[in-house]
Amino acid sequence: MNKALFALILAAASSAAFAKLPPLNDEAKAKAEEAKAKTAHTGKADAYLLCKSQDKAAAHLQKTNKAKAGKPVATPPCADPGKFVYTPPEAAPAAAAAPAAAPAPAVAAAPAKK
Repeated sequence: MNKALFALILAAASSAAFAKLPPLNDEAKAKAEEAKAKTAHTGKADAYLLCKSQDKAAAHLQKTNKAKAGKPVATPPCADPGKFVYTPPEAAPAAAAAPAAAPAPAVAAAPAKK
């Protein structure tokens, strides 16, 4: 009895997960895009710091343990992403938003092969 009651409560609660959310407004979309860009930049900055620390550890290994370190492998230099600067994408041109004055010509249908 308890299992059936628990299953019924679980099914009722999970049905709320299928509710449809309203579409985001322009301000929320802009904030989401900025957050996405900031997250991407943070990833690049973290990769840069990791690269620098790996270079430092490799240099220390080469310096202190030359016999076991082996021949150093050439790697690309670490690229500093710089400070985070967000430039929002520009709004679509007004010409693209306006409806076309003349309808597009219809494409002629190709004859069917027999």
